[in-house]
Parts: sequence; structure tokens; C-alpha cells
Amino acid sequence: MRYTLLLHYPEASEEEIGREAIEAGMAAFRAYADSLDAAGVLRSAEVLQPSSASTTVRLRDGELAIQDGPFADTKEQLGGTFVVDVPDLDAALDWAGRAPSVSWGAVEVRPCAVRYIDGAWQPA
Repeated sequence: MRYTLLLHYPEASEEEIGREAIEAGMAAFRAYADSLDAAGVLRSAEVLQPSSASTTVRLRDGELAIQDGPFADTKEQLGGTFVVDVPDLDAALDWAGRAPSVSWGAVEVRPCAVRYIDGAWQPA
């Protein structure tokens, strides 16, 4: 079964975090992705740009409303995702617990319902 691991954590600038901490975090995520891949469960992964680079689109009274920045004004933002294909929720939770960012934010585990492949929607 496919699950998406959504990594939520506080955003901070390079100056706030420090170059050494950023490099250590990048190495930890590389190792995490490598371990998911070696286990044969990694289907995709994305690292997102900061939420300040996002644009939110909503429909209000029949008109599109475009807002710079994220939809939610929260301290934690979605920073990236991993899509894994594992036997069950327990396995997905185990992998989520190994994500480096679990020590400084939340990892949401959400089952995937459908996916789009070769021009058609298919069950995940």
C-alpha cells in the first residue's frame, strides 16, 4: 500500500540554522532516502522550496483569488514528501519514525488513494 510521508517542520533561514547544521541535515536526509531505496519501498521524494515561494489559489464567489505565500499561517510548514509502498500502516509509521525531521517537527503519514500514470487515474 502506498503512503505519503509529509514532513512538517519550522522554517528557518540558513543564517538561523547555520551552514554546518544544514549540511548535517542534508546528509541525514540522503542517508534516509538511501535506506528507503535500499529497502525497495521508495517511490518518490520531493524537497519543497520555502513556503514564502508558494502561491495559493482559491475560488471565492466564482472568482479565482491568488495569494502569495502558503495557505495556512502556521509555524510549521510542509517541507517535503516521501512516497513509500509498504505492506501496511505499521510499516509506514516505522519509516516515518526514522525520518530525520521527526526530531524537530511532525511527520504526517497519509494513505494514498489514487495516482495518475500514463494518462489514467489508478488505485494506489
